Amino acid sequence: MAIRRERVRRAAAAVFVVLFAADIVLSVVTRDPWPTNDSLILVLAAVYAAVGYVIARSQPQNPIGWIFLALGLMGAFDTFVSLYLVLDFRQHGGRLPLGGAAVYWRDSFTILPFILALPAILLFPDGRLSGRWPRLLRVYVWAGVVFSLAQYVGFAFDPGTGFGRVDLRGNVPSDAGGWVVWVPWLLLVPFFLVCWIAFVVHQVNAWRKSSGVQRAQLKWLAVGGAICLASCVVVVVFGSGFSTASRIIGDLAVLGIALLPISFGVAILRYRLYEIDRLISRTLSYALLTALLVGTFAGIVLLATRVLPFSSPVAVAASTLAAAALFNPLRTRVQRLVDRRFNRARYDRDALVAAFSARLRDAVDSETVLAELASAASNAVEPMHVSIWVPS
Repeated sequence: MAIRRERVRRAAAAVFVVLFAADIVLSVVTRDPWPTNDSLILVLAAVYAAVGYVIARSQPQNPIGWIFLALGLMGAFDTFVSLYLVLDFRQHGGRLPLGGAAVYWRDSFTILPFILALPAILLFPDGRLSGRWPRLLRVYVWAGVVFSLAQYVGFAFDPGTGFGRVDLRGNVPSDAGGWVVWVPWLLLVPFFLVCWIAFVVHQVNAWRKSSGVQRAQLKWLAVGGAICLASCVVVVVFGSGFSTASRIIGDLAVLGIALLPISFGVAILRYRLYEIDRLISRTLSYALLTALLVGTFAGIVLLATRVLPFSSPVAVAASTLAAAALFNPLRTRVQRLVDRRFNRARYDRDALVAAFSARLRDAVDSETVLAELASAASNAVEPMHVSIWVPS
């Protein structure tokens, strides 16, 4: 079994490399009208495939690694199909082989990555389930298979999905497929939504009961999931726009989705696991610091130019000096406030060291100093035993 998994993992990695190279070649040949979008999707697929490969190698019995590896393959294959459609319908008039099948793939399996990816939340972190969850997961998988096949059958047998109705990216219109397409949407999509909510509730309950390593793992899941969800919303809102601003926002959001597999990988492999509190506190503190400094800069410029009789260069120079002078005091104050809420361990350690230093200033007896040091070490790391050796 272990040898078979090793072969499957290596074969999947080889297929991904081939698809990745083919995507690059097709992007050059077709002069793809959306090269940035395809490049970012390829980066996203590569991140999923790489994280899945590492997890499958270190923990071959954990299904999360295989799910991520499959998602990476699907992303690379979907990019290949979309570029092939550009080559077929826009440069060869639909005369290349398998063009119709490629069209149906693009619109039949759009939701399939979401159906495949969301069970990873339920299976986190070790892929083991108990109670009724395995039965629900089997029903969920079969519902996803039925949904995808219904989409494919509906598009494949609809006479309205001709070559003339294919857009620039090879997508068929939303009204194609008839009732065979829309009935599964009405019946199964609500079921999928309920399952996704149940997966999240399951991890919330696990969070309430967790401590130590498990809680740190769930922190990584929560942060990665939140960023991924926000990025997906941004992609839906701005991803279909053709303006430069919407394209940039949508492309950056695609990169945000890549943080989900990275957070999974760190949590499952326990690599720098407890850095999550530091990452959260640093991100929040520097975001708040930037907002405060920008507000200060803009406020001084407006005050000097609109209220006081100063020229713009003088106002900008004064604002720059003020922002530079406020940087360190604001950073210290904001970092302390954020650490107090989001990085409690560091805040408690800093407070403990400060209290120890204050008591040490008034201590003149060596025995008192040693006792205070032992007390500080015991409160900081809570060891089983504390002893201090002093050379004579």
